[in-house]
Amino acid sequence: MAASERIERARGFGKKRPKKSTALGNKNLIPISKGAKTSKKRVGQGPGSGMGKTSTRGSKGQRARASSMKRGFEGGQMPLHKRLPKRGFTNIFSQEFQPINLIAIAKAELSGVITPEILRSKNMIKSAEGLVKLLGTGEIKNAITITVDAFSTSAKAKVEKAGGQVIVREKKKVEKKST
Repeated sequence: MAASERIERARGFGKKRPKKSTALGNKNLIPISKGAKTSKKRVGQGPGSGMGKTSTRGSKGQRARASSMKRGFEGGQMPLHKRLPKRGFTNIFSQEFQPINLIAIAKAELSGVITPEILRSKNMIKSAEGLVKLLGTGEIKNAITITVDAFSTSAKAKVEKAGGQVIVREKKKVEKKST
């Protein structure tokens, strides 16, 4: 349907509407079908809102009260979150590594000595203090000396093949307080 046809159809709906000429060719006169745009239901705003008095909650009963039921309450039936079995556990000794691939180092064109602080300054990892693991995705051509907390065997082989080396960062020792 061409724009001129739509404008002609629109004139039948809005004869009282003032005509506006725009750069878009009077596309603001195209009518919106009834029910396409509805205003938000304003509950609890008095009789003028059309949802006055009981605010669409009916009269009396448990659902009409302000703080009637807890989330997940199923009317006394055992709720779903209690019917399902517990599963798994949280490992308190887990370590979260920040991965860094060889392809990312090659794209950033890093060479020479690379430390976690340099990787952080290039926004390749989130924290220089966190654990960093070197992974072997991609190829590297220039020799680098990279300091990380862990590495994959393929990553170490590729770095050494290019003439570089991988250094494992020393872990910070936490001193225990003597009592």
